[in-house]
Amino acid sequence: MTRSRWAAWLRMLAGLGILVALVWHLGSQAFLDGLRRIDAATLLAALAIGVLTTVFSAWRWCLVARGLGLRLPLGRAVADYYRALFLNAALPGGVLGDVHRAVDHGRTSGNLGRGVRAVALERTAGQVVLLVTGAVVLLVRPSPVLAPVARFLASPAVALAVAVVGLLVVAVAVRLRRRRGASRGERALRTVVAEARQGLLARGVWPGVALSSVAVLAGYLGMFVLAARVAGVTAPTAELVPLVVLALLAMALPVNVGGWGPREGVAAWAFGAAGLGATQGLTTAVIYGVLAFVASLPGAAVLLGPALRRAAPLPAEQPAASATVPRPADGHPRTGSTGMVRPRGAEVPSAVGGGARYQARTHGERRETPWSAGPS
Repeated sequence: MTRSRWAAWLRMLAGLGILVALVWHLGSQAFLDGLRRIDAATLLAALAIGVLTTVFSAWRWCLVARGLGLRLPLGRAVADYYRALFLNAALPGGVLGDVHRAVDHGRTSGNLGRGVRAVALERTAGQVVLLVTGAVVLLVRPSPVLAPVARFLASPAVALAVAVVGLLVVAVAVRLRRRRGASRGERALRTVVAEARQGLLARGVWPGVALSSVAVLAGYLGMFVLAARVAGVTAPTAELVPLVVLALLAMALPVNVGGWGPREGVAAWAFGAAGLGATQGLTTAVIYGVLAFVASLPGAAVLLGPALRRAAPLPAEQPAASATVPRPADGHPRTGSTGMVRPRGAEVPSAVGGGARYQARTHGERRETPWSAGPS
């Protein structure tokens, strides 16, 4: 087994371990309560929010792809994004759907590497907006659960780490700009930086990318608040938003089983620390997971549509309509020796004793031509 497969299995086991620990400490009742509280109206609301977030996500992908010189119509982007969301929710790891749409678009566009990088940049843009918004909310909105998080973000160690990373980025950029002959890794990094400028920071790209990312984040927040209301949480929305942001940030961690694991753990901890109850936080996260899966179900139709069309039986051939046989004035059709209809007065050749004879019929009377041989 390769190292990447080992890493994938370890990430999945880590997410499963978080779920097992939650069931061990809080019991399975929180999961069952979350499933019982979901009704048809909640599912329809989840589908509507899913349409909003998926369309804006697909639009962001189109902007990034076009910035890199790749053609991607919005209709196809929406269908591919729905399929990716369904695969992310149904398969372990939570990223296999994005890998599929990246490879598929790269192959159809004729540039596999650029297609993969377009998806990577699109996902990075969404994560950056989530991180920036989350940091602003956590630092501005006072909350008892956010005090340790704020202290950690404002600690000298974090400030020093950010400064070191910034200096390294600046040093690498300066080196790439000055050096002409570079190694393969440096050329690849230079390509990534150049494409990031084209796909994210270009004048005609970044406003749409920022707007779509904010709309997608608003949809995620709305879905989580909806899940909290269904779970019975009555706290004000302003108090819930910081807790929801923490749960969404946890979803970015690459240790989950189809998106499940860190989200439920952080939600249980955050709601418990805020005085709302760890069980309420877990129930809210479970309901959010179910609603997110329901919102991705149109992707199943996109995934199975081509297979169903290929398996559908072909329509049966309709029998040809019988031709209407014209009848003469006397009501009797004129037919030759082969039974085919023959117009009145037409001459039909026949062979008798090796000689050629032609007959003509006119109004039921037979007339032999001078060159006929033998009786008719």
